[in-house]
Amino acid sequence: MASTIAQTPAVRKAAAAQQAALDELVAMAAAHAQDAMPGVAQRMAVALLDMTAAGPDPQQAARRIRSGNLLKDNSYAFVHLASTGIELALRKEVARLAPSRDKPATGAPLTLSLVPMEEMDDQLAFASISRPFDIACSERLASLGVRLGMLLGRELVRASHNPFRPEVFLRALQDAWREFEPDTASHELVLALLRTGIVFEFGPLLDALNDRLKPARGERFAKTDDSAATRAAKARRDAAVTEGLKQLFGVAEPALGADLDIPLIANLPQGSGGWRPSAAAGFAVAAPVAGLPAAPAPHAVPGHPAGSHVMAPAGQGVSMAAIPAPLIEMLEKLSAGGVAAGAMPAGTPSQDVFYLPRLKQSLPQGSLSRGDETTLDLLSRIFETVLLDESIPQETRELIAFLQVPVLKAALKDRSFFFEEAHPARRMLDLLSNVGWEQPGGQDDPVYRAMRRGVEKVRDEAQPEAFAAAVADLEASILERESIEAQAIAGPIAQATRQEKQQAATRSAKKAIATRLAGEQVVLLVGTFLEQRWTPVLTLAYVIEDSKPGAIDNATRAMDDLIWSVKPKATQEERKALIARLPGLLTTLNKWLDAVKWQDAERLQFFAELAECHAAIVRAPIELSPERQLELAVEAAQQDAMRRIAQEQAAAREEEADVQKDPAAASLATLVRGMRVEFNGKEGIRKLKLAWVSPLRTLFIFSGAGRKEAFSLPAERLLDAFRTGSIRVLAPEGVVGRVLTQAAGEAAMNDAHHDALHAAG
Repeated sequence: MASTIAQTPAVRKAAAAQQAALDELVAMAAAHAQDAMPGVAQRMAVALLDMTAAGPDPQQAARRIRSGNLLKDNSYAFVHLASTGIELALRKEVARLAPSRDKPATGAPLTLSLVPMEEMDDQLAFASISRPFDIACSERLASLGVRLGMLLGRELVRASHNPFRPEVFLRALQDAWREFEPDTASHELVLALLRTGIVFEFGPLLDALNDRLKPARGERFAKTDDSAATRAAKARRDAAVTEGLKQLFGVAEPALGADLDIPLIANLPQGSGGWRPSAAAGFAVAAPVAGLPAAPAPHAVPGHPAGSHVMAPAGQGVSMAAIPAPLIEMLEKLSAGGVAAGAMPAGTPSQDVFYLPRLKQSLPQGSLSRGDETTLDLLSRIFETVLLDESIPQETRELIAFLQVPVLKAALKDRSFFFEEAHPARRMLDLLSNVGWEQPGGQDDPVYRAMRRGVEKVRDEAQPEAFAAAVADLEASILERESIEAQAIAGPIAQATRQEKQQAATRSAKKAIATRLAGEQVVLLVGTFLEQRWTPVLTLAYVIEDSKPGAIDNATRAMDDLIWSVKPKATQEERKALIARLPGLLTTLNKWLDAVKWQDAERLQFFAELAECHAAIVRAPIELSPERQLELAVEAAQQDAMRRIAQEQAAAREEEADVQKDPAAASLATLVRGMRVEFNGKEGIRKLKLAWVSPLRTLFIFSGAGRKEAFSLPAERLLDAFRTGSIRVLAPEGVVGRVLTQAAGEAAMNDAHHDALHAAG
């Protein structure tokens, strides 16, 4: 039964993730050792050839000289053997730590056997050799053991089972030496070489492994890359809209459907459930929008009987015969007859511009194909949305009104207008409606002139290429305006960025220090120093990290070394390590304190008291055996590591829970530059554009219409606005996509309602 549970897909997936993480750790450790091995081989050769340590035995001296020269001349071979042996030893230890779950455990009974004396001597010898390394890295090893235990779902991995303990590397070096040195009498020489100062430092390696296993955490408002999730959500939304439009268009002309490679849409829903031209003022049949052109007079269709009219004044109810020609051909004939032609005057729109809903209402029912009628209905709805939007300036809406016929022709010729945002005609309509939302600076505004040029070009040429050229011209003008706007707020942005970086650095520094003080038993002297004097140091390190990589690591390591230095040292090896590391530690501390300009007498008093603390630690009596001393040191390090890592995990879970429980934070994360938002406050409703977002998303700059009312808001204020509902993000997509989404949704609802009625009946 247990075997069956162990083989479930969820368990196999978890085991694969654990194994992948362990393999990555092994690769990191093996790469670190390989990079360090040339230096190790060089130091080993120098130590062997140093006759001051050879002793009085001439045979021993001869062996050292011979082995030293062999290693000096063939160091590449030893480096290869040692690097390969270390990687194999690490993989073997990892396999023991996390055995494969695909292999069932054998039921062979355990057998007891005596351990040979040679093996016991070897274990004792290596315990003595490894002890200085274990003591020097006790805290890092303890932290790694706790993190490995969390990875494997255990409380911790004991020091004797840690795959990355120094003993594993030292034994691999011994095995490599025995394979490298053909003289068996010289094999014992390597034991004296496996010491600190010759073997590479394990501290940086263990730090890297610990960092790899730390939970991913960031600032509360840190910048996150949600582009993949955003693209996926947009793809799902577009797919739903496409399916809805397919249902609307249905099966239409095979030729057009072949071009699109999708079924062309049938009529929009008819009757009370379908969409009809709005009765809102300005878009209805009876009255025009204030300031927009009135309905044109009726015109005869060239090539048709004199009594047959394409358009009729509203309310006259002219009876018409069905027109068999496609709508695109009819529009071409109307253009040739002058209905939709004519130059655009400088001030007011042409009276020859007609409205799409009136065009459909002037035609007899059934005179249009299903695809043409749906195209006309959708475009009527799109233009209605734009022309009745009071947030768009009047002069911009007048320009957009001239595009009704050109856009209709473009959509009839290429139905991908409804399915591709990059379609030139659709792109132009979206640009005009979005850019026109900002109040232009007048008739001489460069963007407004580009908008007029584009509309004139499209009206005059009436070709697909005209839309592409107009879009390119308008986009260039928009980029130029955005560049000017960016220069105008460059100063405030630079100041805000510096301020944000300083605030984020201060938060990070305080958080790092608080984590250590909560997870460690720190003496009062050092704890007070870290809170009051090292916080500015660590803040500076975070600020200059970009210009001086490694500053954070250096300042953090100095803080950790200071905390370690004032802990009791129960072994001679620990005390020797303290004495050896003190000069470098004090130098680093003084350099950072000089950088933050702490130069008063309090600094001298701190270092005097610190020296007394270190002296007391070194002079304390030692009454325990070396084995018991190491055991106590490792146990204390494990307890400290467990407290510290538990606090890290709790903080990470708290941050994650805060984000998940706060819908306002999720809404804030969706804000990107260029979005339009609506504020509802004491001054009424204001529609603003998000002009800039700080790198860490803690500050947002908004600008109003006409680039007025530019102001900044911190993330906390925006969060409160989202919580109270005083801010609303306007639809980020273009007007075409917004209308098509609504139409597709209504079609889906109508289909569902129809299916429900059919099932009930």
